[in-house]
Amino acid sequence: MPEQISILIVDDHALVREGIRKILSLERRFKVVAEAASGKKAIELSRSWRPDIVLLDINLPDITGIEVCKTIKQEMPATSIIALTIHDQEEYIIEMIRNGIAAYLLKDVSPDQLINTIVQVAEGKSFISPSITDKIFKQIHKLSAKPPEHRPRGLTERELEVLRLVANGDSNKTIASKLYISEKTVKNHLTNIFQKLGVSDRTQAVLLAIKEKIVKI
Repeated sequence: MPEQISILIVDDHALVREGIRKILSLERRFKVVAEAASGKKAIELSRSWRPDIVLLDINLPDITGIEVCKTIKQEMPATSIIALTIHDQEEYIIEMIRNGIAAYLLKDVSPDQLINTIVQVAEGKSFISPSITDKIFKQIHKLSAKPPEHRPRGLTERELEVLRLVANGDSNKTIASKLYISEKTVKNHLTNIFQKLGVSDRTQAVLLAIKEKIVKI
């Protein structure tokens, strides 16, 4: 993680940007390098500043945050994007995940959670608001059952099966029943999966699996 995290704030409401800036000023490791009120300006400033983090609203007056996210991640893959929005609809969440966001927060998030999420993302982790986790799992429930042709990240076939069922929203008990193994064995597989994917929980594992197309939705 860089000693100082450079941040670009993107929101079309000046009061919102000011509020976010004041919150971020509480953390010495953060440096707000620029602000943008539109999608095109966000892309322009990202190209100029190459920030570590972009705090991105989805609703923008010219192009959508989804389009902004896609462009930035294509041109500047090292820049991490945190969606900060009022929208909790599945289609927005999934599209942002598909286009490479590192975190998805709702605007009612606490200042401490916003700060903690930025730090986590700067450390290479992912995060989504707990209140919308269920929505993601319900959408992922429709994922394709067809296995990938290769075994990414060194996952075994059994670990891939477990990961697909986790993405399906199944509990450890349900996974054990479907695969005819014990819950302890499921936990052991999850430990191995988390280690191989470099994540610490089920949600992060699913987000990474979607991004790397280990599972399909």
